[in-house]
Amino acid sequence: MTMRRSATLLLAAAVAAGAALAHAQAADKVRLGKAQGAAWTFLVADVGLEAGLFAKYGIEPEIIDLAGDAKVQQAFAAGSIDFGLGSGPGLAFAAKGSPAIGVAAFAGAPRNISATVLYDSPIKSVADLKGKRISVSTVGSLTDWLTKQMAIKEGWGADGVTTVALGAINAAVAALVAGQVDAVVLATEAGFQLEDRKAGRVLIGMDRYAPHFITHVVFAQKRLVSDDPGLVDRFLKGFFASIAYAKHNKDKMSQAAERIIKQSPAVADRTYDYEIAMFSEDGRFDPAAVEALKDSFVAMGTLETKPRDDQLFTDRFLPVKP
Repeated sequence: MTMRRSATLLLAAAVAAGAALAHAQAADKVRLGKAQGAAWTFLVADVGLEAGLFAKYGIEPEIIDLAGDAKVQQAFAAGSIDFGLGSGPGLAFAAKGSPAIGVAAFAGAPRNISATVLYDSPIKSVADLKGKRISVSTVGSLTDWLTKQMAIKEGWGADGVTTVALGAINAAVAALVAGQVDAVVLATEAGFQLEDRKAGRVLIGMDRYAPHFITHVVFAQKRLVSDDPGLVDRFLKGFFASIAYAKHNKDKMSQAAERIIKQSPAVADRTYDYEIAMFSEDGRFDPAAVEALKDSFVAMGTLETKPRDDQLFTDRFLPVKP
């Protein structure tokens, strides 16, 4: 009886091990492109992958760092990625015929973008920015639009500040140090890093000027949405499970920030405390935020007229419930 029972237990263990192996082998490999490898808001994908949250839904993502929204859309067009993490303004590409479409909104008002000045700058308040030269990434970019929204909402008019397109963060910071601009509108975490070195000072978060907005979106290949909706659904469950995990595990997000984007512990913790509130829990597209995006498309000259919702995104997978 003892030998027979032992053999039965061994057989059961072998069956269980085989089932586990088959489940592991059944995971679908997908390619996920991030618009910025150094963006704190995109670290949730790395943290979720490390915590096994995608694997829970049979997804094995390969994370690929790209250089901006345009590169993400180019990767979609080349068929080299299946999903992408990009900006709300990047939805305009879908209206222009991109093979990708928005499938979930995952970050709201742009707490990850701030106006920063030199550490010892005489500029002490937003009012002091009136008439000043402010660096933005490119003409018609989100930073450009937010800076002009600031000028309008502060009552100065769209021409109340002069925007200077300087591209990369390093060039903008160099211009700030050289006195060629009075402020820079860039990633909040970059501003915190400047403060950490006593080189800069974050003046204000730009979410104040776009309280209803969609800063980040999950994109998917349109062919996956039509041909393999189950895969899209499982990917989104893994991604939003990662967001939920990040909201309850500050230590994991901060460790990832230190390791992946080289933040100091103090900056990693401060960034988490300030930006974590941006994340959506279910991916739904807020109608007021969608309208604000459409207005920005026209204001920035990205599109001539406001597109329909279905040209930008689909809500068939929403709300996401991991």
